[in-house]
Amino acid sequence: MDPAVFANALMLTGPTASGKSTVGVLVAQRLGAEIISMDSMALYRGMDIGTAKPTPEDRSNVPHHLLDVLDPWQAASFAWWLREAAQCSRAIEERGRRVLFVGGTPLYLKGLLCGIFEGPAADPELRRRLEAQGGEALHARLSKVDPALVRKLHTSDVRRLVRALEVFELTGRPMSEWQRQFEQAQSRRFPPLWLDWPREVLYDRINRRVVQMMANGLLDEARRLSQLPKPLSREARQAVGYKELFEHFLGKTSLDEAVTLIQTRSRQLAKRQLTWFRNLAGIQQIAVSATESMDETAERVIHSWFPGGVNK
Repeated sequence: MDPAVFANALMLTGPTASGKSTVGVLVAQRLGAEIISMDSMALYRGMDIGTAKPTPEDRSNVPHHLLDVLDPWQAASFAWWLREAAQCSRAIEERGRRVLFVGGTPLYLKGLLCGIFEGPAADPELRRRLEAQGGEALHARLSKVDPALVRKLHTSDVRRLVRALEVFELTGRPMSEWQRQFEQAQSRRFPPLWLDWPREVLYDRINRRVVQMMANGLLDEARRLSQLPKPLSREARQAVGYKELFEHFLGKTSLDEAVTLIQTRSRQLAKRQLTWFRNLAGIQQIAVSATESMDETAERVIHSWFPGGVNK
């Protein structure tokens, strides 16, 4: 996927509970933009409270895309999401509207900025032969042909080990060599912006939001998901907020323990997101304080992209 497809798109991100969805709607209204969700869990129908999806009112005021497009038992690859995002982006621009990506999945953001190596089509027979060798043998074999990549993979990660060896067998070049393009973001007219709160304020926002989600019915939402006729996909089942409540339903934790775990893991998620944002080339920080309204933050975001005015 060529990142040039997204050359004119605006991108707003931030850690969980940073207010990016609220700010995004305000920005979109003022710029005449449509929002493409950049959240890997918001893709799933029925996962509403735990993913903090935009409210029905927000979605009626501003068109949103890539929300509620999959059932919870379906899997969504990174490459699939990029292709869908490209289609949405083209359609929005054809309507004469601005494209605004809003969400907190760092890998998606990096894909928008750097593109992705999709590689050759899968070879079922080759995959069967590789899978039969087991993780230890695959890891040892990959260490000889792609030492740069193998350091990042565990012997239990058979799926990625198989794909790396498959790419090498089919192209004659290691995957790490193909992926070098995925290390440098292209220069952009509109840099991605991320909302950065003081750490203690952000963690307090996270803790309070989890309590509010429980009050809004997260427990019942998780129970409905656990009782679906098909099991949830691996991606959906691992979503913070649901995973902990599924464990509670199995009797592994009390409800209070589950809520505390959701708060802890949400803070850990935010910490990982912040690490991504700080190390991603080309992204710019928007410092946010508790004394500032979301309207004021939205105005600063717009000014960062259009310092001379929107029409300049």
